[in-house]
Amino acid sequence: MTTVARTGPLLGVRVLELGNFIAGPFAGQLFGDYGAEVIKIEAPDGDPMRHWGVGVDDSSLWWPIIARNKRSVIADLKRPDDLAVVQRLASECDVILENFRPGVLARFGLDHATVAATNPGVIVTHVSGFGQTGPRASEAGFGSIGEAVGGIRHTTGDPDRPSARCGISLGDSLAAMFAVIGTLAALHERTQSGIGQEVDVAIYEAVAALMESTMVDFEVGGVVRQRSGGTLPGVAPANAYPTRDGSDVLIAGNADTVFTRLCEAMGRPDLARDDRYASHGARGEHERELDAIVAAWTSTIDADQLLELLREHSVPAGRVYTAADMLHDEHYLARDMIERHVSRVGIDTAMLGVVPKFSRTPGSIADVGPDLGEHTDLYR
Repeated sequence: MTTVARTGPLLGVRVLELGNFIAGPFAGQLFGDYGAEVIKIEAPDGDPMRHWGVGVDDSSLWWPIIARNKRSVIADLKRPDDLAVVQRLASECDVILENFRPGVLARFGLDHATVAATNPGVIVTHVSGFGQTGPRASEAGFGSIGEAVGGIRHTTGDPDRPSARCGISLGDSLAAMFAVIGTLAALHERTQSGIGQEVDVAIYEAVAALMESTMVDFEVGGVVRQRSGGTLPGVAPANAYPTRDGSDVLIAGNADTVFTRLCEAMGRPDLARDDRYASHGARGEHERELDAIVAAWTSTIDADQLLELLREHSVPAGRVYTAADMLHDEHYLARDMIERHVSRVGIDTAMLGVVPKFSRTPGSIADVGPDLGEHTDLYR
């Protein structure tokens, strides 16, 4: 087990985490990264995340990451004695973070109105599929459903195939980040008013918030954005291109000045003067043929040589990374984005570092994934 001194801009903030899986606990992970004291309440059988994903001896390799910087307290909310402990903790915390279905907190006397009677500054942050109000509020809503209803599934994947997901729990993670943003805004407002409030995060809304101008594009322009694979329609060249040694390198050369530099790197300055490619709009109209030209060029060069050439010409580019690439990338390492900690079961666990970086009060990973109930006695 690796334990270091806690640091971060949220030192002194106390968060009570109620909930399981990803959307709420990932928000708790971020609060902990920034220095908050995160007290995670777990049922006697624990958060299912303890067993999700790739595992070793029934111990999840994900758990030390999503549970880092947290303290685990066992409490069965259906038992009066355990519930009393949690209610007392709620009265002592700055933030209650939860991802139950709407109405569950009130059944246990942990809703904002009840807790605020003795703790007027408390901020209760809800994360749920469809929010605390509205006709679908009571429905179950995992991240994947939020991705569908929020619109991003419709635009993800290849145009000739069914909608796809991006390979991670994007809806849950977006909701978690909005939960942190909203809570921090409420904490700031509390410094002026002295009182707390509720922060209501719906997973589908967190996803929909990223959908750019798609609604007005349809309503006014009559355009429904479709799946377009690895590109955005009308934006070219901006794609992943093959290299001689079998890698894929993403090149973003769609801006006029950048495209001119890309043409120079290719030894084809004439392309920047060609009416088919001389403007952003023209390049978009001729996207396929332009992609074919760029791909024919990149396929004659090894990835490292290609990336160096593009750097010399100030053309944004990057290899399409896997986890293996990330683990050994010098830039990741230089910015402390790869941290290693020994989990409770003795596994050397690589995990991504704290985002963002703070110049004066850096966040930290002080501890990883507690054993179930490891800190129960500390809070009773």
